[in-house]
Amino acid sequence: MVLKNYSRLYLWYLLNNPEVSTGRKVLDLGCGCGASAIAAKLSGASHVVASDIDPIATVATKLNCDLNNLEHLPCVTENMIGSKPEDWDLILLGDMFYDEDLADSLHKWLNTCIVTHGTQVLIGDPGRAQFESHGIRRLLHQLAHFELPDSVKEENYGLTSSTVWCYNPDL
Repeated sequence: MVLKNYSRLYLWYLLNNPEVSTGRKVLDLGCGCGASAIAAKLSGASHVVASDIDPIATVATKLNCDLNNLEHLPCVTENMIGSKPEDWDLILLGDMFYDEDLADSLHKWLNTCIVTHGTQVLIGDPGRAQFESHGIRRLLHQLAHFELPDSVKEENYGLTSSTVWCYNPDL
């Protein structure tokens, strides 16, 4: 798979903790190349949907499914944020807090998913300033933290690490 270096660390987390997705209905929101969706499927998720408003993400996800000898995963290009939440067991999202308005919309929608269906939400983030300063940050519990290798820090625009968070609105 072709991934951003901090995405590889999120993928590593999912593959090394298969209990996170085994037997669960999983949505990879803002899937990019589909890495988290594929990791969830490889870890035993019962149903996985990759979602991204960029249609190129669908192509990348299908190519990565081919590279991993998986049947193509269902891909959705409609914006799901703000829609009536489905009964996902797990929502995975990574690096989507680059814009404050988007972060606000995500916060509201994710909370609705949790309250309505008891959805677990995991967030992979490379430490963007917009994320660190957003109100959602105080509702997260750190599951894993990874430092990027020195060889890739420069190509990631000053981002030096990645963290996997569990969203818990009860904190």
